[in-house]
Amino acid sequence: MSSVTDAQDLADILVAAHALTRVAALETRNEAPAAQWRTLGILVSRGPMRIGDLAKQSRVTQPGITRLIGGMAEQGLVEREADPDDTRAVRVALTPRGRRAYFTWREQLAEALLPRFSELDEAQWQTLRSAARILTSRIAPPDEMKEAEQ
Repeated sequence: MSSVTDAQDLADILVAAHALTRVAALETRNEAPAAQWRTLGILVSRGPMRIGDLAKQSRVTQPGITRLIGGMAEQGLVEREADPDDTRAVRVALTPRGRRAYFTWREQLAEALLPRFSELDEAQWQTLRSAARILTSRIAPPDEMKEAEQ
């Protein structure tokens, strides 16, 4: 059972992570919408997805994701493809250019933030590495987490 302190700690981590992303985006002067990077990240980790599923995962409305995907397709970041399970449906897939753009963006964010962390010692860096591994392991979709726990 988690305590109020545990819940507060998780909330603090979440808020700090969002703030770090905003600060880095401002410092890199990256004007692409956050939903674009979120969507590319989902496609990197989950693979091709139907528009509706991608909208839900990206926290964007169906019309909003359709517009976003249209712009991303024009930039060559994603492509639409037939769903092999249902030929009437369309999936969105990451292109090699989209994959490169996503990982370049991640590097730019990290480089922009690195000076803010220059004073950390090795123990603190190890703490951050451990936290990153823990958080990454817990962000699997709920159905995948249930399978992993069994």
